[in-house]
Amino acid sequence: MSTSLSPLLAPMLSSAAMRAVCDDATFLQHMLDVEAALARAEAATGVIPKAAVAPIAAACRTDRFDIATLAEAATRAGNLAIPLVKALTAEVAKSDTEAARYVHWGTTSQDIIDTTTMLMLRAAIDALLTDLDRAITGFATLAATHRNTATVARTWLQHALPMPFGLKLAEYAAALHRSRARLKALRDHGLALQFGGAAGTLAALGDKGMAVSEALARELRLPLPDAPWHTHRDRIAEAASVFAILAGTCGKIARDVSLLMQTDVGEAFEPAGAGRGGSSTMPHKRNPVAAASALAAATMAPNLAATIFAAQVQEHERSAGPWHAEWPTLPTLMLVTSGALNAIVDIAEGLEVDGERMRANLNTTHGLIMAEAVTMALAEKLGKADAHHLIEDASRQAVASKRHLRDVLADDKHVTAHLDATRLTKLFDPLAYQGASQALIDRLLASLKNN
Repeated sequence: MSTSLSPLLAPMLSSAAMRAVCDDATFLQHMLDVEAALARAEAATGVIPKAAVAPIAAACRTDRFDIATLAEAATRAGNLAIPLVKALTAEVAKSDTEAARYVHWGTTSQDIIDTTTMLMLRAAIDALLTDLDRAITGFATLAATHRNTATVARTWLQHALPMPFGLKLAEYAAALHRSRARLKALRDHGLALQFGGAAGTLAALGDKGMAVSEALARELRLPLPDAPWHTHRDRIAEAASVFAILAGTCGKIARDVSLLMQTDVGEAFEPAGAGRGGSSTMPHKRNPVAAASALAAATMAPNLAATIFAAQVQEHERSAGPWHAEWPTLPTLMLVTSGALNAIVDIAEGLEVDGERMRANLNTTHGLIMAEAVTMALAEKLGKADAHHLIEDASRQAVASKRHLRDVLADDKHVTAHLDATRLTKLFDPLAYQGASQALIDRLLASLKNN
């Protein structure tokens, strides 16, 4: 199925596995697979002669057809299935004119295209699950390694509190694992055969409609829905939402990494390599190229999903227009989602962490990052409001005098009356103020064991 990603740009925004899934020849072969499976199902239920199956199946090979010719004919026919069925019938007739009579028997173009889309979605999910497993494992391993590496937790892009870097990494792994669960559920329960004939009634098959539907579902290993869903596109919309959520999660991780790679931060870096992240004019640059690819893909995904959502509004039993809008949009969404995830796999498996720089950045504000820790300790003696005001004033003094907050507090009798030097020193240890972080890391990593 053709998409808006050109061969020149596609490798930057998609994975090789997903490009194979979305390849025109692959899509065409899926369509032919559906036609062959239909012939087998109809022969098994006595709808067409069994002798017709072999000639039809033998002709259902992509190399028998010219994609460019089919594409040109589709512009006049309104969809790709119409010229394909005509060409397939002619191809079968070359070896068996009688079998050619039973090509595409009792079905309609949308049945073939929508069922092909289901097969494409299944292959796409499998490709994403493979990469997800790698990314989740990568971040889980990093989280265990850095569960005691202190770093700055940032809110509104400013220093807030200390936190273990392992918690951030475990959150990445868990968020990706939730997308994995969504994809698994979509694969197991969200895909469905499309088979309804011209108007969703299977009238052309008489009393054999349901028997053929059941046999065709078995042939293609797709769930059989309660009824055809030609203009009820919630299944496609659900798939789009799952892909867009995954792309968004990848974008969030990529945004963090790109910020951590800033010269002024320098706490974590994408893996380095020859020719990677350089500049055409500045030889010293180490740009976040994987993060940029993920962010580009994550920027595209929501609008692609929005097109799929808009295409849900379809008229009566078969639609003109909204259905057609899905054809290029869904594969493009699949491609950019794979690109975002592919970049995150690269980061998860090769992230370089500078623990010393993290420790240095914790001290950038000369102890202000530990203001809450001291406030809560004093609150036990003075009450929350009074303790807050006292530390707020001390923080202003520290900034104005360019002194460490600990030193300012050590000179304040209102503080030393309740906190001795030993306690005060301990309160400025970042790893001594991490609350439930270690338990949260354990919980997040344990959640990855749930299938």
